[in-house]
Amino acid sequence: MESQNPIVAAPSILAADFAFLADEAAKAQSSGGDWLHLDVMDGHFVPNLTFGPPLIESLRKRSSMFFDVHLMIERPADLIDEYLAVSDAVTFHWEAEVHHHRLLQHIRGKGKLAGIAFVPSTPVEALAAVLPYADIVLVMSVNPGFGGQSYIEASSDRIRRLAELRETHGWNYKISVDGGINSTTMVEVAGAGADILVTGSAFFGASDPAGYLRQLKNLRRIP
Repeated sequence: MESQNPIVAAPSILAADFAFLADEAAKAQSSGGDWLHLDVMDGHFVPNLTFGPPLIESLRKRSSMFFDVHLMIERPADLIDEYLAVSDAVTFHWEAEVHHHRLLQHIRGKGKLAGIAFVPSTPVEALAAVLPYADIVLVMSVNPGFGGQSYIEASSDRIRRLAELRETHGWNYKISVDGGINSTTMVEVAGAGADILVTGSAFFGASDPAGYLRQLKNLRRIP
C-alpha cells in the first residue's frame, strides 16, 4: 500500500553555478524545491573543497528555503555551532565522529534537525545504536566528494533496511538519499522507502527544472 507522505525535494547547490549562488537558490525555490541541500567539504574527509559558514550565512540572507547542511568534514563537532547558526538541519558523517549520540543531542538541543550520514562501505547496522536519536539518516548512494556520479544500485537495499528498522522499532527518522538521483533512479529510491531526495546535476541541468521537481514530488514513498 502506498504512503501518502509526499517526497521532500532537496536540490543540491553543489551542482549549481557558484558564480550565481543566490540566483540558483532562487531557481530551486521557484521550481518547487522544499529544502536546499548544502554540501560542505573540507578537502580531507572527501577529496573536494566547497564552502563554509560565511557563504551559507550570506546565502541565508537571500533565501527563505529550509537549509539542509551536509557536513562532509573531519571533526564536525569543532565547528558545529557555526553551522547550526545558519541552518535548519545539520547532518554529519558517522565515519567522521566518535561521539555520535552526543553530537546528535547537541544539534537537537539547538532546535535544529539532527542528521547522520554514512558512506557506501559502512553497513546500516553500524548506525543502529544512534538511529533512535536521529531526525534524518542520509544514505550516500555514491562515494561522496563530487556531483554527477552514477547511483550505486546496492543503495536501494540499504534504504529498504532503514525503512524496515524504522517500522520495526517505531523510530521517527526521515530517510534521505544523496547521489545519482535523476528521473529514472528517483522511482526506485522512493519505492525503497526514501523520504527526502537530494538531487543536483539532474535538477540544475534540466531543461524544465520545475517539471522535473513535479515528477519527483509526485512520487509516493512505499514503506
